[in-house]
Parts: sequence; structure tokens; C-alpha cells
Amino acid sequence: MIVATGCAVTDATESTQVTPSADTAPAYCREMEPTLADLVDGMLVPGAVVLVRSPDLGDCFLSFGTRSLDEQQPIGLDDQFRIASNTKTMTGTVILQLVQEGKLRLDDPVSMYRDDVPNGENITIEQLLSMRSGLADFSFLPEFAQSMDETPDRVWTPDEILALSFGQPPAFPPGEGFLYSNANTVLLGLIIEDLTDGSLEDAFEARIFGSLGLDRTLLAPPTMSTIPEQHARGYLFGSVAEFVAGGDVLSPEQVAEARAGTLVPNDVTDINPSSGWAAAAGISTTDELARYVKALVGGDLLSEEMQQLRLDSVRPIDPDNPDSPAYGLAIVKYGQLYGHTGEVPGYNSFMGYDPERDITVIAWANMISGPDGRLTGAVLSQAVIDELYPAP
Repeated sequence: MIVATGCAVTDATESTQVTPSADTAPAYCREMEPTLADLVDGMLVPGAVVLVRSPDLGDCFLSFGTRSLDEQQPIGLDDQFRIASNTKTMTGTVILQLVQEGKLRLDDPVSMYRDDVPNGENITIEQLLSMRSGLADFSFLPEFAQSMDETPDRVWTPDEILALSFGQPPAFPPGEGFLYSNANTVLLGLIIEDLTDGSLEDAFEARIFGSLGLDRTLLAPPTMSTIPEQHARGYLFGSVAEFVAGGDVLSPEQVAEARAGTLVPNDVTDINPSSGWAAAAGISTTDELARYVKALVGGDLLSEEMQQLRLDSVRPIDPDNPDSPAYGLAIVKYGQLYGHTGEVPGYNSFMGYDPERDITVIAWANMISGPDGRLTGAVLSQAVIDELYPAP
């Protein structure tokens, strides 16, 4: 099922074949639709969405597959989904707002706010934001993944999450490498709560969502395992533990069964998001995430000086490859687009905004990876970027 829109929406069909786009859809939208449909089918994704907003090219909204395996309804522009690590940009934004307000400094050691962080006297706030603290990640520990399978409704506290990280040796001395660690952002979330004397959910609502008029975007509180409003269900072949162990690739026999419909992915929508909290517990919609990332990159949430500092902070993740994605103060640059990605069992997403061309790209799917291990939202977003920014 594919719904494609320019200014109008086509009728949804039950076919997995490409439905002709509305006559009003921009040419690039019609041209990339078959490629995206093939990718969705090839990755056995239940449902996926692509949104491009561009004053020059025209807007494009494509919805593939269905909201869930139990109902034949396409994913809509306003359906909620878990945005996962896109949440990190929100935590980072509040931290930078607090820097503007003089409540902390980027070069403050984290030991000023937490006395239990290994080597905390040598780790700065800036290094937490830029993933250069050296603190180990907890996300791929077998016992952590097993807990998500066995007790998906478990409410994790930030201290429990951090204890898993602090129990591992640091990856490198602070500032001497790059390691994408959710522990960095969880620490920043705790610092926000200390400095604002309130919950992180309230800080997000007051400082970001409310000011941007985002009514269906929220940070899920720790006790909320479900997605509160109309939403797309999230799926995963196998278990979380198998995914973490590298078992995200189905055998040829299993792929054949999946294509035949005799092997179906597991519904993992309601795994409690406290397991990611400040790093990954956000919920939004396609429309509101597009509005958010434009504001994030366009400078609507920070002072002009702080915004420029943030955009200038990005450095290639791979120092030997200047064309690799570049990570900065809780923001990533992919080519000409600034934004982030999000990955949790059940969902994979990308958000990006090009301030030079005023182009917004959102791509996400309600399954984290395909049978060959490809991350679904990343694959779809790359196909869109290739269309919008063709190689010379």
C-alpha cells in the first residue's frame, strides 16, 4: 500500500505495487517513489513514511505499507511513533539553553554535578554533548537486551542505566576519541533536572514543544510504556537480545517464510522507553518532527551566537574520512543536512534540514532493520538524499 501526495492524496490500495502518484505531486516525488517502494519491500518493512518539504521543489509525502499488521490503514502524517535518538538533540538543546542562561558552562567538569562518574573531573559538558567523553555505552549489553525481552514494561531509573555504563571500563581518555554512548545523554538529562528543579518532560514541554506549538510531541514519562495517541505499531524480527547479538539477519529460509507471511515480526511497540530516557524516549509525528528539525537547525531555539557555535561544532566521526557524518553538540551533519537519526526496537528514523536550500527530510519505518541488517530509516533517507543531491 502506498499513498503519495503533492497537494492531494491518492486512493490507497491493497497492492504492494507502486500506486501512481497524484498529478499534483512534484516530479522528483514521482521519480523516487518506485525506488523507495522497492526498498520497503526488500527490507520487509510493515510500514514506512518519507516526507520532503521544499519551497523550491515542492512538498512530497509518501506512505508505504500499513500502520500495523492487524489493520490495513496507511501511516498518516500525524500518526505518532517513537523517535528514539532524535531525542538527544532535544536534551542537548535544553543544555545549551541553560548555558545561555549562565547556569552551567560547556567546559564545566561533570563532577560538578555528579560525583559518581568515572573520571568525571576530566569529562566536560561539551564532551558529553559531542560523544567524546569515553564513557562506555550500556545499550548493547546482553543483560540489558535480555531484560527488554523478559520484562518489557520494566521502569528503568537513570541511575540503574548509568550503573551499567559505569561498570565497564572507559573506551578512551576524555576528548581522545568518539564513542556514541547513551550514557552521555542520560547524564545530561539528570543535570537538566537538577538545574531546573523539575522533570525532564516538563523542561522539554516548556522550552521546546510549547514554544514551537508541537501538541503531539512529548518525552514519554518513565511509567508510560504505551504510545498515547493514534500511532504506528513497531516491529522486530526475533528478540531484542538476538538483534543486539547480531542476529538481525534472517536466514534465506526465514526470508522466504517472511515474504510468504508465515514468519511475522514481533510487536515491540510497548517496550518501556525509560530504557533510553533522555537519550531516546521521545514520541512525535512526521509533521511535527519536520517542524522541529527545521527549528532546531534554523536557530529558533537558541541565541544566534549559541546556534552558530552548535553548527560549527560538528567534526567528522571518522577523522580519516572528512565525508563521514559529523557529530557536534548533540547534532549531526550528513552532507548538507543537519539533524539526527533514531533507532529503537520497532522504529528507525532520520530527520534532517538543509538551511542553505530550505529542505527538510523525514524518513522512518516501523521496523528497526531489514532481514539483511540494513537500518530501515537510514536506507530510505539515503535514497531520498541521493535524489535531492545527485552526485556530480
